[in-house]
Amino acid sequence: MFLLTAFLAVLGDRLFGYPPALARRIGHPVEWLGAMIGAMDRSLNRTHSHRTAGRMRGALTLALVVFASLAVTLPLALALRAIPFGFLAEALLAVAFLAQRDLARAVATVADGLDRSLDDGRAAVSHIVGRDPAELDESGVARAAIESLAENASDAVVAPALYLALFGLPGIVVYKAVNTADSMIGHRSERYRHFGGAAARLDDLLNLPASRLTGLLLAAAGGSRAALATMWRDAGRHVSPNAGWPEAAMAGALAIRLGGPRSYNGRPLDLPWLGSGRKELEPADIRRALALYAR
Repeated sequence: MFLLTAFLAVLGDRLFGYPPALARRIGHPVEWLGAMIGAMDRSLNRTHSHRTAGRMRGALTLALVVFASLAVTLPLALALRAIPFGFLAEALLAVAFLAQRDLARAVATVADGLDRSLDDGRAAVSHIVGRDPAELDESGVARAAIESLAENASDAVVAPALYLALFGLPGIVVYKAVNTADSMIGHRSERYRHFGGAAARLDDLLNLPASRLTGLLLAAAGGSRAALATMWRDAGRHVSPNAGWPEAAMAGALAIRLGGPRSYNGRPLDLPWLGSGRKELEPADIRRALALYAR
């Protein structure tokens, strides 16, 4: 167990995060993972392949990404653990794979944008959600931002911290490699329907414990039985096996409704509501969600 390393990394991410100057100079480690996945996508993904071949190529891509992540981080972690206070360096390196600070900043930008105008709010939320912002009213923009905050509290903070605590630096990097692969190729589009299947399934599996833990943490931070009750009642209604847990907990804690009918690429989706509170949301609700997240 690497609990102290995880605690220090989360604290470091909360206080200073990945230095912007370093990102400008050498890029971000998650971008390096993305570049590797993108290169293999271009080389191995053949949309005309039989579905079995597509799945095998996708599984090979995922295996190579995981192997490369381990090949770099495992020797490094072992070397650091062999020296006094090497865990401090391991924690410092792990900060790059957490996004607590960046997530809060991105979601706060949506609230600030909505304060100015609906168009500014739509522009800000387009950076953190996949749906078409032009179809969202103020309440829809606020709901999308809060849903993104809840889901990414699991994907970008709790899950990587959990795998860091369990397996050290290799654990958090492998998790981020799989999570990045899922975000890039784990879609149900024509191009990735077969190729991205392995990434999507492994990401779902890795996020099973973290999503439930995130829901419990949000419910505890909300300090109400309603949050816990809403999570147990509504989490399974979500189309994702994981996202419903933190989103339902957030909805219950704030006494609002998340989820619900929406449109993707012009196609209406009649999705169930999570929570039984207010439907009409505003920028103040985003800030309430951020305050809950910060606890």
